[in-house]
Amino acid sequence: MKIAKKICAGAIAAALTALLAGVSAAADVPPPERLRARESFAKDGFGIFVHWGLYAAWGKGEWYLNKSRMPLADYEAKAAAFNPTNFDARAWAKAFAGAGARYVTITSRHHDGFSMFDTAQTDYDIVDATPFRRDPLKELAAACAGEGLGLGFYYSLLDWRRPDYPRGRATDDYGAYFAFMTNQLSELLTGYGPVRCIWLDGEWDHGRGSGFDWRLQELYGLVHRLQPACLVGNNSHADLLDGEDFQIWEINYPGDHAGHMNDRQTIAEGVPLECCWSTTDEAWGYNPDDPLSRMTATEIVRRLVRTRARGANLLLNVAPAPDGSIPETIRTRLAEVGEWIRRYGDTVFGTEPARYRVMATVSTRSADGRTVWLHCMPDKANPKYGMWMKSYDRVLAATDLMTGEPVPFVQKEHKGDRMLSITLDIPEGVPDYIVRLDVEPFASPASAP
Repeated sequence: MKIAKKICAGAIAAALTALLAGVSAAADVPPPERLRARESFAKDGFGIFVHWGLYAAWGKGEWYLNKSRMPLADYEAKAAAFNPTNFDARAWAKAFAGAGARYVTITSRHHDGFSMFDTAQTDYDIVDATPFRRDPLKELAAACAGEGLGLGFYYSLLDWRRPDYPRGRATDDYGAYFAFMTNQLSELLTGYGPVRCIWLDGEWDHGRGSGFDWRLQELYGLVHRLQPACLVGNNSHADLLDGEDFQIWEINYPGDHAGHMNDRQTIAEGVPLECCWSTTDEAWGYNPDDPLSRMTATEIVRRLVRTRARGANLLLNVAPAPDGSIPETIRTRLAEVGEWIRRYGDTVFGTEPARYRVMATVSTRSADGRTVWLHCMPDKANPKYGMWMKSYDRVLAATDLMTGEPVPFVQKEHKGDRMLSITLDIPEGVPDYIVRLDVEPFASPASAP
């Protein structure tokens, strides 16, 4: 196998030389197939993020190698016992599709440098270094295709293990490591069928202004040449660069700057937006002491609704166990979310943001503009949840989507604004109380925000 892999690696390297030689510094002009892919991605609305790797064996999250400061040899030795015999790609895909997700993005290689696929570039991968001897990403690609799910690959730009990675702010020779990355990305883009996206992470290790050249335009050009409809996203926590197809907001809604994430990032225009959230408190990787401790099904539904009301996709992270199984708590949560989506998914999928927003209410609008959904999400039961908000359309009818009954409303002028007043009786335990408004645009705009 190793000899065959080396031969394969040589062939890929030769092809890459020719490919990269054609990448110029000219502005990126997306071809029609990539524009269609962007449009489709923006409509997807909901994806599943999977953080799974050798780090799962410790159950302390994906940063365990860095945080524990353990000897690298001890970390590498764990691979000899990593044998996820309970991994079932079909079961994964069914659970994700059952949750209402439209695509999956999985870690192909995280910062610890361990590759979760059969690569010719190193033997430090799940096929060569573990007793498992199988390629889970190959199996997942087939399973996702069977369930109608798109599949994308997370890929780390930085590597805590490889000596040819320029650590910190060093300016060591980058050529060998860059070749390693482009070879691996080429394998992922030529051996796993259509790839929805390449989700890059780690640029912040040599951040903007550091003087370090990641050669990102070459990297993006390679992805787009190998698969013209594959989208590139870069979790840089900074504004978009030429060649990036969607913008990532980590643990934030678009435009928000909670914590240290995205503090130098403004909302990009003309491209899809994606918000990724972890279902655990401390990490993205497996932690048996903290599976979904923070996110109930209600919280996930509300996260989805608020994300869609901002015009973005929700990428919800799950963390499989080292044996390859998805913890029961997570599977239960996904099933509960899927049940909500089967009932009310048309209020968030295929919609656009609407401007009705007040207190714990956000809104979405149908593609034809004739329907607005008010999503009311107060923290507690509220028998007199009153909404008094600016109105941007003539409301023809209001319907309680939970009961099917008409909802009384008042629409009138107030201090130069067109206002809408609605009062609801919201019972306890409802994740999202929805009111449908049938509307038509005003003949002339008034007091637009």
